[in-house]
Amino acid sequence: MSYFRPAIAAMKGYIPGEQPKPGTQIIKLNTNENPYPPSPKALEVLHHLDSEWLRRYPDPFARDFCQAVSEALGVPADWIIVGNGSDDILNVLVRACGEGRDRTIVYPTPTYVLYRTLSAMQPAEVVEIPYSSDFKLPIDDLVAANGAVTFIASPNSPSGHVVPLDDLHELARRLQGVLAIDEAYVDFADYSALPLVSQYENVIVLRTLSKGYSLAGLRMGFGIANPALLEGLFKVKDSYNIDAIATLVGTAAMRDQAYKEACAQKVKTSRAKLTVDLKNLGFTVGESHGNFVLATPLSQKAEDLYLGLKDRGILVRYFNQPGLDDKLRITVGTEAQNQRLIETLLNLESASRHL
Repeated sequence: MSYFRPAIAAMKGYIPGEQPKPGTQIIKLNTNENPYPPSPKALEVLHHLDSEWLRRYPDPFARDFCQAVSEALGVPADWIIVGNGSDDILNVLVRACGEGRDRTIVYPTPTYVLYRTLSAMQPAEVVEIPYSSDFKLPIDDLVAANGAVTFIASPNSPSGHVVPLDDLHELARRLQGVLAIDEAYVDFADYSALPLVSQYENVIVLRTLSKGYSLAGLRMGFGIANPALLEGLFKVKDSYNIDAIATLVGTAAMRDQAYKEACAQKVKTSRAKLTVDLKNLGFTVGESHGNFVLATPLSQKAEDLYLGLKDRGILVRYFNQPGLDDKLRITVGTEAQNQRLIETLLNLESASRHL
């Protein structure tokens, strides 16, 4: 006997990257956290918390945060839905729109595997359309799949590529269902698809404070869309999905755009250097617009390098799945962390030659 619905009993759960306890002596380059601390203004909020914020229920719509987003990004405050991380908004979208074979969830692969997990939980059938080797968006195939929701991560993980705005415009124009553009890594890219939400009622752009704002532990994200689309999503959202502390800290971080931009620029500079250093070691590295790189070793197995790095106190991400099992996704760390990574890879290569 199973206690669970057939869809739950049959599915595989999402497996997050390894998360050692805070303070563990390890260089953590496996889950794309920002290597720099959050805004001092956000941290200052934590030092002046009023207990009344804990005693009372929070604002279910996080309106102060929405106002801060409105001011920072130039969008109306009532075009914003806030979630417990952008994963929460993804979940709301699937729950509100997806169902069985008639209302499918569509996305190109490889991409964020949580799309598949959330669809299996609903359940809603998924249509996965492989990217070509050059990661050109398969627009015709995505349109033909006729999804209730089509997810496009741009920049995409684990590839790091960004989808041209012209392609997203065409896709939005031709789709009948919702186009959800997941911009978790947009703070490290050169452009955003945000202008599409004012042109297409079926488009929602998703953002997170986990990456660019160094607040992965806060769990706060948001979506921006036409109120006609948000209306149905608000029906599905949990009543109090954003706690009061997250709203206060997130609002302060959103209002410190200068600090976020400075940290993002440091990451972009380090990303360029890390790419060159890895190529000098013989890796093939694709162009990335996120805070990570996808690197393919030529002389050693990716899994062996992952395990060797882990034994030496450095975590990177290894995906044991076809098309990715020869690659490592490496988060961009501080200059010192990146240098330690390169030196360790050099030592591993030297050791393998002597075996």
